[in-house]
Amino acid sequence: MIEIPAELAASQAEYNGEAGRAFIAGLPDLTARFLDHWELTPDGRPLHGVAALVLPVLRADGTPAALKLQLLDEESAGEPVALRAWDGDGAVRLLDHDEATGTMLLERLDETRMLSHVPDAHQAVVTLAELLAHLTSFPAPPGLRSLGDIAQAMLDRTPWALGRIPDPEARRLVADCAAAVREVAGEPGDRLLHWDLHDENVLASGRAPWLAIDPKPLAGDPGFDLWPALDNRYDPDDIRWRFDALTDVLALDRDRARAWTLGRLLQNTLWDIEDGRPVDDAQLEIARRLKPPRPVRTGPGR
Repeated sequence: MIEIPAELAASQAEYNGEAGRAFIAGLPDLTARFLDHWELTPDGRPLHGVAALVLPVLRADGTPAALKLQLLDEESAGEPVALRAWDGDGAVRLLDHDEATGTMLLERLDETRMLSHVPDAHQAVVTLAELLAHLTSFPAPPGLRSLGDIAQAMLDRTPWALGRIPDPEARRLVADCAAAVREVAGEPGDRLLHWDLHDENVLASGRAPWLAIDPKPLAGDPGFDLWPALDNRYDPDDIRWRFDALTDVLALDRDRARAWTLGRLLQNTLWDIEDGRPVDDAQLEIARRLKPPRPVRTGPGR
């Protein structure tokens, strides 16, 4: 019998309600089914994040692997599509997949060595930038969520959200983010984006220094992928350095990258308001630090 971590059960109930509770209730049987189907032997205690259970296993030939079980939804449905496109090049390798349940068999990486363990935050940002530059060099395969559709849905929802932000300064800032997205929404891009590449989603491996895990992929502009590296180990005084380093390594146009990064604040704000939470001050500060300075007006005698 597989032990289901209480934290995973709580997060599924919080974020997915009845569907999350049903997923947790069926998880022991689902796990047993795929251990049998893929001839796997458990090889350690289950690991988990907010959404998935990951069980270290051994394949029939003794090869270490990881069985990942998660609720199938719009985000998780794209994960095997992206992993197949990358085929282990910069990301964890997909070994097998069940389309009906979203269950995946992955190569096993070293979960004891995360990029988050690297003490130098700047070095971690550069590593994230190098991984992003490589991963987003791949064209998005057909069938993924489109940043263009996501951007339009955010803009359509913005007037509703602005009416629910009581602080005038925060409201202006979120409105400015929406205006920035509106400027670039017509050219959303076609690269394969990870969407959630932060320093706990990068693990060491025997075959590569660092590999990405847990993508929530979409097709779009790489500028939309920078936010997690700015938000990791939050330091407001470091935001501009990080943004400049990321855009340099990825060779991005800074104005476009800034607009799409502000789009991530808009996305997060919409989610906060929909869930009844206040807009996060730290995220607002990232947007403040990224906004270009207003031009100084000059005139006679000035």
